[in-house]
Amino acid sequence: MSLWSRIADALAALAAGESLAVVFEKLRSPPERRVGFAIAVIALGAKMAKADGQVTRSEVTAFREVFVIPPEEEANAARVFNMARTDVAGFEDYARSIARMFGPGNPTLCDLMEGLFHIALADGAYHPDEDVFLERVSEIFGMDPRQFRALRARFVPDAAPDPYDLLGVAPDAPLDEVRRAWRALVREMHPDRLAARGVPEEAQRLAESRLIAINNAWEEVQQSRAAENA
Repeated sequence: MSLWSRIADALAALAAGESLAVVFEKLRSPPERRVGFAIAVIALGAKMAKADGQVTRSEVTAFREVFVIPPEEEANAARVFNMARTDVAGFEDYARSIARMFGPGNPTLCDLMEGLFHIALADGAYHPDEDVFLERVSEIFGMDPRQFRALRARFVPDAAPDPYDLLGVAPDAPLDEVRRAWRALVREMHPDRLAARGVPEEAQRLAESRLIAINNAWEEVQQSRAAENA
């Protein structure tokens, strides 16, 4: 059974009255987390796409940039999107179930937020309601406010990124501590680790932009520290 067929079956169970908690509990094991990740992005993305009052073609297209959809699976993909968009469950219910599925502090939740930011910016604008939506989801996921600011700064053009926020360290942290944080983040971007977290291969391309941002932040810190000591 294909990924999209399995996703459609899981959402069909929701439509038939099975609770979110039960459906996501079935997707906790590593082999099924790929399905869980995809449902999380699609379900929350579909609901977020309505946060600014409309679902645009560009937002739908953004799903194709996160997930490669073979022609033979387009019907299943459309079904998944429409079921998630019209489901009566609120986005907070989805976010809570997803947070329980992956567990607190799981890096996959950050991967998922990246997908949502990508969708939010697909139409070239970042609506205030989308910002409220994403910030609330990040709170339910248990993300640190600094981590959310760093994500927003990477995706929203008018939000200048802070290198220390991107690296998750204090501005006065010793350089060795900053280096350790940078190396740890780089390791988290390895394809094997992404796969182990349940991130679909198609969606792993989002990690490439994060790796670039992390490396740029480390370079910026090194240069600023060198200037200070010159």
